[in-house]
Amino acid sequence: FNFSTGSSLCSYELQPSEYTTDPRAAKLCPKYPVPESAPIPFFHRCAPVNISCYAKFAEALITFVSDSSVLHRLISGVMTSKEIIMGLCLLSLVLSMILMVIIRYISRVLVWILTILVILGSLGGTGVLWWLYAKQRISASAFETQIAKDNLQALLIYAIAATVFTVILFLIMLIMRKRVALTIALFHVAGKVFIHLPLLVFQPFWTFFVLILFWTYWITVLLFLGTTGSPVPNEEGYVEFRMAGPLKYMWWYHVVGLIWISEFILACQQMTVAGAVVTYYFTREKRNLPFTPILASVNRLVCYHLGTVAKGSFIITLVKIPRMILMYIHTQLKGKENACARCMLKACICCLWCLEKCLTYLNQNAYTATAINSTNFCTSAKDAFVILVENALRVAAINTVGDFMLFLGKVLIVCSTGLAGIMLLNYQQDYTIWVLPLIIVCLFAFLVAHCFLSIYEMVVDVLFLCFAIDTKYNDGSPGREFYMDKVLM
Repeated sequence: FNFSTGSSLCSYELQPSEYTTDPRAAKLCPKYPVPESAPIPFFHRCAPVNISCYAKFAEALITFVSDSSVLHRLISGVMTSKEIIMGLCLLSLVLSMILMVIIRYISRVLVWILTILVILGSLGGTGVLWWLYAKQRISASAFETQIAKDNLQALLIYAIAATVFTVILFLIMLIMRKRVALTIALFHVAGKVFIHLPLLVFQPFWTFFVLILFWTYWITVLLFLGTTGSPVPNEEGYVEFRMAGPLKYMWWYHVVGLIWISEFILACQQMTVAGAVVTYYFTREKRNLPFTPILASVNRLVCYHLGTVAKGSFIITLVKIPRMILMYIHTQLKGKENACARCMLKACICCLWCLEKCLTYLNQNAYTATAINSTNFCTSAKDAFVILVENALRVAAINTVGDFMLFLGKVLIVCSTGLAGIMLLNYQQDYTIWVLPLIIVCLFAFLVAHCFLSIYEMVVDVLFLCFAIDTKYNDGSPGREFYMDKVLM
């Protein structure tokens, strides 16, 4: 600064050449505007040496929170009602467990109630449309206007469409009534599985914990990648980290790793659940079950089936990455592309999403086939696909009736927890805003319900494939006895 401007900032006792070498510079020169820093071992990053820097940062954060009135009220609302939030989260956990028990005992009544309500709703809607058509026709005869004719024609089209839909729905229900009974039986047996294997309930928590650890690692590596490269001064005199060669494309590799390993961890959960349920199903005397079927399933996964899980999760990754790229292109071109290009992009994204869901379902059944036969991924996927095609109507019934029941269960838990939250928080007068605590509680309730009921859904799918294989290779005769529960028989 002295050489370029001729201005001496330090005391005149020091020569400009001594500014950085003389030990008296600390007292005779002004302090640096940037706090003194030192490198952190192993990480090659600089951090302030003086602890007061961190205290000032915390002070600034607290000042910001206290100055922002809305934010302050929201946070104070959460802090004041933390006991209620914890209690409501615990309530959602208890409700999820209770619902899993209830579904087992009232599954028959619940499914038939839903089926009857759907049929009655369709019949009622069709009847109302025909009644409106008849009423409109009588009144239109007195006033022959063009608008009345158009309305009458529209009502006729709606009534005919509703009639066709109702007839088709009634025929489908008639054809699939036995398959609906199978869905009820599978839900009943799934309840028994959780009684014999109670640790299955905690499977989502372990998976979530492992995912959090991996995501933390992934973000840490991403931050390191951000400052990888050679420090180069730019035109303004500042230093930039510029990456050259393969380092420029390293983050693509990192993103693929995020998707693949996340899918791998989820697939490990599916394989563990499948192995434990298969052990339960194909054990004739349930008293002779292994002491820990879940740990035995984990042991088989680690020793024999990691390659199967890796291949299945890689296939999902191959579909997911193009869909994400297309979604990124779609967001970048928003407002710039024409209607045709926008429609094509959305159609491609939709097709890839459907393909991903189908492959995920096939993968899950392939893991079950692997747990049963100990075959490799491709052989298991082929066997599972053949079984699913042979039982297409049963699969449709389970995936429609069963999934709809579980969705209603999630809605019930969220609504019950939210209602309890409103009733409790309404009587709290210590803070002004309780919207944020209620949102936190409802989100947590949905996540808990989803975790519990998705495991329930997974168990039902595994039981169905075991049932289909059991009926294919056994007929109940001596030497070929069924493994299935009496309810399924």
